[in-house]
Amino acid sequence: MGFPKDFAWGVAAAAYQVEGAAREDGKGLSVWDMVSRQPGKVFDAHNGDIACDHYHRYQEDVDIMREMGVQAYRLSVSWPRVMPDGVGRVNEKGLAFYDRLIDSLLAAHIDPWVTLFHWDYPHELFCKGGWLNPDSSDWFADYARVIVERLSDRVSHWMTLNEPQCFIGLGHFQGDHAPRLNLGIEEVLRAGHNVLLSHGKAVQVIRAASKQPAIIGFAPVGSAKIPATNSDADIAAARQAMFEARFPFIWANSWWSDAAILGRYPEDGMKAAGHLFSVRDGDMETIAQPVDFYGTNIYNAETWRMSENGQPEKVVRELGYPHTAYDWPVTDDALYWGARFFHERYKLPIAITENGLASMDWVALDGKVHDPGRIDFLQRYLRGFKRVAEEGIPTLGYFQWSILDNFEWAQGYKQRFGLVHVDFNTQKRTVKDSGRWYGEVIRSNGENL
Repeated sequence: MGFPKDFAWGVAAAAYQVEGAAREDGKGLSVWDMVSRQPGKVFDAHNGDIACDHYHRYQEDVDIMREMGVQAYRLSVSWPRVMPDGVGRVNEKGLAFYDRLIDSLLAAHIDPWVTLFHWDYPHELFCKGGWLNPDSSDWFADYARVIVERLSDRVSHWMTLNEPQCFIGLGHFQGDHAPRLNLGIEEVLRAGHNVLLSHGKAVQVIRAASKQPAIIGFAPVGSAKIPATNSDADIAAARQAMFEARFPFIWANSWWSDAAILGRYPEDGMKAAGHLFSVRDGDMETIAQPVDFYGTNIYNAETWRMSENGQPEKVVRELGYPHTAYDWPVTDDALYWGARFFHERYKLPIAITENGLASMDWVALDGKVHDPGRIDFLQRYLRGFKRVAEEGIPTLGYFQWSILDNFEWAQGYKQRFGLVHVDFNTQKRTVKDSGRWYGEVIRSNGENL
């Protein structure tokens, strides 16, 4: 027994990272348009003005997915493309692009899984306080309604938000990502709470406005932990470490997911927050709307064991450990233990909404792109996720990040994650060896792993 017959083998991308057309057809500015203009904020002053030119070349990209055998495409909608001011006026040309993209995917028998927000926050709303504004969750709900009313006759799979840990933690606390703020922890917690309210209100909107039964989740970072051994003690240590809410909570799985799914912030986190954070009556009921699956973006994991004093302790990595071009460790069992622990805690089917390898890829003298490291990486990780399915944990799908080499946020075009190589000067696409390999995995439903 392996993956279920209806398992969705997919690829993923995000609007700002691939679309380009940053100022075409009435699109408004996002915070990433803003930050990429600030000297020294993005590698080599790169920006998403053109990116992969997916806005104009989407049909070519859908054809590549179809030839590869992709069954599902996780895409995001650019909020400022469809609502240039973030609220109010709707840009018909922006909506029409997503109509064309969705129709093209369906014609290729590729199921669209739509993420409402993947970091490209409207600049005009940022100028009104952004996620700190108490009206921000209502802004998001109004935007969600526009998208759902337009696309839900053809889209059934939805994700509200991608990785709040990053756009709040990296964007508002550490200052590495847009909008590059260094807020105090009290303000960060307030912004994060408004984000979670946005999630809950968007779920309500999808349920109420969808023209067909909706399957809803969200896609937080999966900060996975794996046990040093298969002993009960080490497994317990890894599980405990995975859901501890350590101050300042930004990367704590439980801070975001306990609130969204269990309807409460973790007790250890609330105790540590003390007077810095409080919850208004009714907020948790709004946040914790029922969802249908737990999406998680997992790229690596830490190893933990139980110490002699009965407390979890992190294992120091061995000398010369394998790592990616992003300096992230290669940890074979990340998908297995991450998915297993998330399912144990939240009792939901699991979808791996992102997983992939940043590597150094180029077109070889033979005109092909040979990336054996990515094939090896994906095989290792997918074998772990296959174990999850074989143990009877419900698995919905796997989305490889990414279909295309693209704009990798503060790293610009330095990192290449794609199954398809993009020459950013000519926009020529070249399917990598890993793309052809992934097609064979899809055709076998993972039996060839």
